[in-house]
Parts: sequence; structure tokens; C-alpha cells
Amino acid sequence: MKPDFKKAADGLIPAIIQDNVTKIVLMLGYMNEEAFQKTQSEKRVTFFSRSKNRLWTKGEESGHFLDVDEMLLDCDNDTILIKATPFGTICHTGADTCFNEINTPNFLIQLERIIHDRKVNPKISSYVSSLFGKGINKIAQKVGEEAIELVIEAKDNNKDLFKNEAADLLFHYLILLSEKGFGFKEIVKVLEDRNLK
Repeated sequence: MKPDFKKAADGLIPAIIQDNVTKIVLMLGYMNEEAFQKTQSEKRVTFFSRSKNRLWTKGEESGHFLDVDEMLLDCDNDTILIKATPFGTICHTGADTCFNEINTPNFLIQLERIIHDRKVNPKISSYVSSLFGKGINKIAQKVGEEAIELVIEAKDNNKDLFKNEAADLLFHYLILLSEKGFGFKEIVKVLEDRNLK
């Protein structure tokens, strides 16, 4: 893999960072040859900061690093795609991605990110972290319990209780998907594929 840094007058080429799990595009930075080599060797994303005019490892001040899972080069050898595991929020605004959605933000995607963070960065006070700590059997059991509670509420006419039980089931379902290594979009894709048949 040999990026062509000579294509740009300043020797910088764009590096797109994508969450390796959720596939969400997190940010765009620029790399010179030194930043690229450092990223490759340390498996942690380092850019060349145009504002600081120096190498800049993402997270060097915040601790919100981007660990490299895979690096891909486009067909013109002048753009890098890095699939990474993020630790903490990505944007300086505190958001999980530097890109704002033009349409209504998809809260399920945000919730998936939070759940994944509680999985890879366990917190003692977190219910989600404690559930991951108990393993797949406990997580699957919770999904079953929430499904039964939803069915029970479906027989009554209390709309608020029904919506809350539906939310509990969806929440625990997302935890189960994360434990199994899947994202919600992958399940949606199955439904989309079925719809085409």
C-alpha cells in the first residue's frame, strides 16, 4: 500500500475515518507521508494538522484515540480509508461524529454507539456494562423477559406502558446485537433483501 503523496502540492492526502463496527464515517483528516507511516506502525491514527503545522495523533489531549483496524487505499492512490475503533467521542463538539446529518438524526445509531462504548470501555456504574459482564446467557434472558412483558402489555390498553415495554425490548435487543458482533443496520439490510425477493 503506497499512497501517492506527490499528487498534492502540499504533500497531504485525505484520510477518511470510519467506525469499524457501526460503519459510520467519523471524521476526515489529512496525512503526509510521516503521519501515514506513524499510523501504520503504531496502529493509532495520526494526522498532519494544517492548523498546528505538525503531526497530531487524534486523542493526544482528550484521550479519545482512534485505533486502526484496517487501512484501505483508493484506486487513484490519493485517498486513505481507515476503519478504526474509537475510544470516546470524536468531534471537538462532543459528538460521536464530525458529520451532522442533514435530516433528522437517527437516535438508534447514537444509542448503538453508547452501548458499544459501554462494552469496550466498561464503567462500574453502568447497567449496560454490568449486563455485558454477565455474558450472553444473561443478555438473551433479558431480551426474553422484555419480550414477555411487551406481550403482556399488548393485551391491555395502557399506551404509555406498552411504549415503555417496547422501548425496553428494543434497548436490550441492541445490547444482544452488540454482544453478537452485529449492528442494527445489518439486520435492516436482511429485511431490505427480503423485500426485494
